[in-house]
Amino acid sequence: MNSTEISIESGKPSKEEDTLNTPVNTWGFEMTGMVCEHCDWSYLIPTSIPIPICPHCFRTTLTPLTDQLEQLPYVHPPELVLPFTFPDSKLETVIQSFVKGIPFALEDMTLKNLKNRLKRLYLPMWLVDIDVEASWKAETGFNYQVVSHVEHYEQNRGGWGSKEVSESRVRWEPRLGSLTRKYQNIVAPALEEHVNLTKYLREFDLSTSVGYHSEEVNNTFICLPNRTSEDAWNEAKPVIQAAAAEECRQAAGADQIRQFSWEAEFKNQSWSLLLIPVLTTYYQDDNKQAELVLLHGQTGRVSGKRQASMNRAKKTALGVLLASVLFFLFSILIASASLFFPALLAIGMLGFVISLIVGLGAVVPIATVWWFNRNQ
Repeated sequence: MNSTEISIESGKPSKEEDTLNTPVNTWGFEMTGMVCEHCDWSYLIPTSIPIPICPHCFRTTLTPLTDQLEQLPYVHPPELVLPFTFPDSKLETVIQSFVKGIPFALEDMTLKNLKNRLKRLYLPMWLVDIDVEASWKAETGFNYQVVSHVEHYEQNRGGWGSKEVSESRVRWEPRLGSLTRKYQNIVAPALEEHVNLTKYLREFDLSTSVGYHSEEVNNTFICLPNRTSEDAWNEAKPVIQAAAAEECRQAAGADQIRQFSWEAEFKNQSWSLLLIPVLTTYYQDDNKQAELVLLHGQTGRVSGKRQASMNRAKKTALGVLLASVLFFLFSILIASASLFFPALLAIGMLGFVISLIVGLGAVVPIATVWWFNRNQ
């Protein structure tokens, strides 16, 4: 078997030297540590911002921890920041698209409310640098074309003919080798809720990240990790292995690679943070509970539950039902008058039918809202 050896070195300073012993004030502005006692999210917030409601759950006012910053899980400046790039001038348009088309919309779900409650929030993600020494083996695939000829009957020519057919195939060959590599800025979630929060926002363009500057985060909520780097490491390892497999494929000059396995030794883990931009807002449902709405800070994509109001539907249904009852009573009066004016009997019977149809229509608002909310 052939052997391919990769040895790539890079000389980036250790993040631990840069951040782990960094005092909080190196963020470049005065800040206050705060925690939400409802959802347990913690934040760093510029002292210039009055004590706010939690920008995640919108259920309670944050509790200041000014003298207890050491209680927070990670208070060091991030290495990289993704700036907010979606223009403010387009926010109204995307929010309007979110609220329109909802039958019996909640009274609190309006463009004005959602826009006025918008908060800028940076969500954290872990970044890890790691030195890897490994031995690996895999099957590498090399694409090639096979040309053959297929006999077929040509009716217009009244005879048999030959047609050239080109077929793509892969030649698989075993490879093994060693790898020495420093992988930098491997991304892993820093929040337990990361998957749910970003499921519908789609991906962020990490290539646009910039080094940390206080101007990028000042006057913005900064969420701190609630997930340790030890937990995040379990998700970072498969990413590193995939990157290693791709490099081994390139080193072997192959088009494909499969059954990649390695025995790896990881050294010099160095962790820091990447901040990704979102905007949060909320509306209140029928029970006056806050429902979170997220906006992608780069694309403006909106993620949230579009909810119709069952209370409004029930009120409408009740109004329709009352109208049906009144029409029914009026029909009884018309039918009774037919004792003296027989011609009114037909009108009374028609009224009975109409009142029945209107009464059945009272179900429509409730069914419409139930179906809409179910699909959300």
